[in-house]
Amino acid sequence: MAFQILLNFLLAVTWMFFESSMELSTFIVGYLLGALVIFFMRRFFSSRFYVYRLFSIIKLMLIFLRELLLSNLAVLKVVLSPKLDIQPGIFAMETRLTSDWEVTLLANLITLTPGTLVVDVSSDNKILYVHAMDIEDAEEAIEDIRSSFEKAIMEVSR
Repeated sequence: MAFQILLNFLLAVTWMFFESSMELSTFIVGYLLGALVIFFMRRFFSSRFYVYRLFSIIKLMLIFLRELLLSNLAVLKVVLSPKLDIQPGIFAMETRLTSDWEVTLLANLITLTPGTLVVDVSSDNKILYVHAMDIEDAEEAIEDIRSSFEKAIMEVSR
């Protein structure tokens, strides 16, 4: 990915020299043309086209913001209710993520979401132990995490 971005930047600067113009608009046109060239030459690169990964990163950030907003509203509802009617619990979630940074990112995203906290990770990085402030069904919570965070992390990393 880094090589493709650097190559695209180099193509944009080359375009600026061909046009004999050092303006931002010339650079942007050169960058877009360079992205088009890299797109058509993508089969010669070992990794996929970098714009797909950038869209995946943006998608992961939007998923996190959505989950952050929804969980904040859920915690606010619990805090403002006159009667404390919650079912806290700890559940084990087996993950399909393999690398250390993927598991770390998943654990951080879960912990940053209010109402949940990753208490421990197994020594083989396959199981995360998650504490939830209010949990009715552990399997539903696991499936929610898998379908949102885990899936988006896989799209970014693979």
